[in-house]
Amino acid sequence: MIAKKNMPAPALDWAGKKAKFKLKYPVLTDADLNFEEDKKTRMLDKLQVKLGKTTKELQAIIGTL
Repeated sequence: MIAKKNMPAPALDWAGKKAKFKLKYPVLTDADLNFEEDKKTRMLDKLQVKLGKTTKELQAIIGTL
């Protein structure tokens, strides 16, 4: 496990949201939620397909986590 104190703030924030996302949508895997800044759109596109949600719906879900 990576020590939280070594993680940058955005990565730490995403780690928490990722855990909540997986609780809410157990069908999602770590690979589905692997966040890389330069591949954010690609990740969101995959989530849209897997969850059947629109971009706005996903943004709203992420915002509430």
